[in-house]
Amino acid sequence: MTIPHRIQDFAEDLTAIRRDLHEHPELGFQEVRTSGIVAAELTRLGIEVTTGLGKTGVVGVLKGNRPGKTIGLRADMDALPIGEQTNLPWSSKNPGVMHACGHDAHTTMLLGAARYLAEDRDFAGTAVFIFQPAEEGLGGARAMIADGLFKQFPCDEIYGLHNSPFHQPGEIGVKPGQAMAGANFFDITVTGKGAHAAMPESSVDPVVIAADLVGQIQSIKARNVPSAERIVVSITQIHAGAAYNVIPGEATLAGTVRYFNRETAALVTERMQALCDGAAVAHGCTVTLNMRNVFDVLENDPTLSQAMLGVAAGLVGDLAMEKTELVMGSEDFADMLQVVPGAYCTVGHGSGVPLHNAGYVFDDASLPLGAAMLARMMEARGAA
Repeated sequence: MTIPHRIQDFAEDLTAIRRDLHEHPELGFQEVRTSGIVAAELTRLGIEVTTGLGKTGVVGVLKGNRPGKTIGLRADMDALPIGEQTNLPWSSKNPGVMHACGHDAHTTMLLGAARYLAEDRDFAGTAVFIFQPAEEGLGGARAMIADGLFKQFPCDEIYGLHNSPFHQPGEIGVKPGQAMAGANFFDITVTGKGAHAAMPESSVDPVVIAADLVGQIQSIKARNVPSAERIVVSITQIHAGAAYNVIPGEATLAGTVRYFNRETAALVTERMQALCDGAAVAHGCTVTLNMRNVFDVLENDPTLSQAMLGVAAGLVGDLAMEKTELVMGSEDFADMLQVVPGAYCTVGHGSGVPLHNAGYVFDDASLPLGAAMLARMMEARGAA
């Protein structure tokens, strides 16, 4: 790999920052400490800083010493409501909250890119460093956009990255075009009639109704969606009752719909509504469905994807790979790409532990590569 020596020289500083952020994770829109560290570091580097965009978002602006394009570089900052089980010395000190998706690493990588670019400003154009809150399903990208992100800081192009524990260290992958699924989150509330568990005949049991709906909803993919379509419907939560001997009056379900075809996602919503309406009629209860879109489909600009692959090849050679598979996971950088053209890549670190897992670990040796990737994108595209 051909990582700039200047980045390698401060690799230990990056590791220290990443581990500190990992020890003190914060949930979406609560990244007060994290955004404070980011703002302080950018200010120390002589970068113009704006805070409070999208509640806890931070934006830094750095002009190069030659005219050129304005390039957005984005990282996410939030953690997940997961109790860490790694037993590492820098494990989370915030019970029930963990950086289980590597956003601490992404934040550190972008700070590393900012440090490299700010040292001598020897690049064309203007870098806009975007530190986004609340990526994990809370709409942080949309919040920043609604707060005027691209009106205050117009960008010609925008780029981001994500760590990948399942790709070998040093591998950088880009999927041109559609790359990651859009996502709808849903809540279903079944309101029946509670009763003593010994007298179920006097109840309208929401638990039984909700359980029936679980099976019926799973049939939508199998029987209503064209078999060639990539879509996933998952019920991930069931809540009802608080006692052994009481049939509750209410039960709730929650989950996600992941899709690449917006019309197919609308079909799934239509079928789920019909099943809920049918259950209400059949059982004499109330069933409400709340379906909301939280991520758009992530679509990389084909031309800029090739540009990103070219930059990656300059850093890692044959480990720069054009990906062909669609990923059913979602990423709200997709919403920024709906406003500004750009691309998104993965950077492998090979830990093998899945994202969103209590045992997830990140290899700090990958921090300089991520920082170099973002910095080189600025250098290449600012002058393009």
